[in-house]
Amino acid sequence: QVQLVESGGGLVQPGGSLRLSCVATIIGFNIYDLAWYRQSPGKQRERVATITRSGDTNYIDSVKGRFTISRDNVKKTVLLQMNNLKPEDTAVYFCYARLTYELWGQGTQVTVSS
Repeated sequence: QVQLVESGGGLVQPGGSLRLSCVATIIGFNIYDLAWYRQSPGKQRERVATITRSGDTNYIDSVKGRFTISRDNVKKTVLLQMNNLKPEDTAVYFCYARLTYELWGQGTQVTVSS
């Protein structure tokens, strides 16, 4: 069964760090484009960071310099390192993979609060 499974979410104080992990059961993982999205209550889902099959990365302005996306094609894993977290980063974070079709994980909650 093809799926994406996220982990690593939780409660953290402002200024803290979390690392999200997404493990994929995909054949040909290395040729997928990958991304992390997030969705806060009452807001549309937004794409936070992307990493292409060639390793090129892109970020939304609000997380540049704080978040880092990476991939390990051997472990079939995509990571999101989040530093200097802010309350506005609070959301459910989703792992995403795309080839000729799209795959979504179930989401992991990140809460930034003192």
